Amino acid sequence: MAKRLQLLLNKDVNKLGKRGDLVDVAPGYARNYLVPQGFGVLVTEGILRQVDQRREKERLRLLAILEEAKSRKIALQTINNFVIRKQVGEQDAIFGTVTTQEVVDIIKQNAGLEIERQAITLPEIKKTGKYPTDIKLHAEVTAQITIEVASL
Repeated sequence: MAKRLQLLLNKDVNKLGKRGDLVDVAPGYARNYLVPQGFGVLVTEGILRQVDQRREKERLRLLAILEEAKSRKIALQTINNFVIRKQVGEQDAIFGTVTTQEVVDIIKQNAGLEIERQAITLPEIKKTGKYPTDIKLHAEVTAQITIEVASL
């Protein structure tokens, strides 16, 4: 009898793997629990080909997302200077603060791009002027833009 069997998981199994993973398990565990419960199926040549095709599709999908993030970064850095108008008091101090929602709105207005608020990292802005701001578009792509705070 084989020492280990290779299974393709149909469902997430705690401490073993996620749906679609290839795992090596003891023959008894596979025969008595995983296969009868529908958690996994024994691996065949056809299943291995399907797994390879699925992985290739996923790799291409992730690559397309990365390329789209890079193009968005280029678009943001081409425009680069975004102006937010605020009410100003003495010594160019602004009333209130510049919020990430204001940055999202000005980017949508000027560049036509949808950005999530959580992706924006704003410095502390208390006066008028230009401030560098980071926008995380992807795990590997961060765009740096300039936010200009000006008086009304």
